[in-house]
Amino acid sequence: MPTSLVTGGAGFIGSHVVDALLAQGHQVVALDDLSGGYADNVNPRATFVKGSITDLACVEKVFAENKIDYVYHLAAYAAEGLSHFIRRFNYTNNVIGSVNLVNAAVKHECKCFVFTSSIAVYGAGQLPMTEEMEPRPEDPYGIAKYAVELDLRAAAHMFGLNWIVFRPHNVYGERQNIADKYRNVLGIFMNQVMQDKPCSVFGDGLQKRAFTHVTDVAPIIARAVEVPAAYGQVFNLGADTPYTVLELAEKIQIVMGRKTGVTHLPARKEVVDAYSTHAKVQRVFGHTAQVDLDTGIRRMAEWARRIGPRPQTPFGDIEIERNLPLSWQKNVPPRK
Repeated sequence: MPTSLVTGGAGFIGSHVVDALLAQGHQVVALDDLSGGYADNVNPRATFVKGSITDLACVEKVFAENKIDYVYHLAAYAAEGLSHFIRRFNYTNNVIGSVNLVNAAVKHECKCFVFTSSIAVYGAGQLPMTEEMEPRPEDPYGIAKYAVELDLRAAAHMFGLNWIVFRPHNVYGERQNIADKYRNVLGIFMNQVMQDKPCSVFGDGLQKRAFTHVTDVAPIIARAVEVPAAYGQVFNLGADTPYTVLELAEKIQIVMGRKTGVTHLPARKEVVDAYSTHAKVQRVFGHTAQVDLDTGIRRMAEWARRIGPRPQTPFGDIEIERNLPLSWQKNVPPRK
């Protein structure tokens, strides 16, 4: 029975990967510092370790006490827009923390390192995004993700470490952290609607994304190590159909039965449209996204109603305040 380490195992996608690995017969160690996840997300059949990937002693202890066969690295703070203003935090968590894991995987001769990257690596002006395109990330989050992808290639060349990279996008669903005001637009909107607040939309709301239910992502990530053709490859992973943010807000309000409208906030400096093709993952894994947006919203809304609204938690240590969006600044009410 293989043993797999899942970083971010108490988080949104990570906890679903834990479930999928257990269903495949793996023993699972879930490592998470609970900065964005919840301990009750972790399947009780997994071994939960509270700790950070930036804590080198913690990482080394996990590998020393468990014979880790596979590493599934999902721990990250995935707020693209905010990453401009928390650069040190972003690179510490998303690069240095990842390097701690790569080093440990090499030293302990792990069989494969599965890394969850992001379509943020592509940047703007490349639509639809394909794996053959040259990454040109425009924000520190995308830069960090691509840096780890490059480091895995270097580790493979020098040490023979097998790797698989997934670039999922705009994933939503049950267990998403709806209290985070900087990321996860579906969670933000549902949290606002449950409080009878309008959905906060940056700019005109016509920016497009293809929103992906977590059940179309986690099982593929978990199964990857069993697919030899996936080794040493990069895969876009997600839904095919893009929607505008305004369309998303309308769908959420219809499903949740509350017409709260939208509040338009000043536009952010961000990639306007971001969606990708998935021919490669379909060819190698035989997988096509199955959950359409309306069905996925209904599933997530049922879960959100059960947990209820949660107070938004501001990020505690903004490093650069220049050009910080007005709605992210302290004690500033949103514009009507």
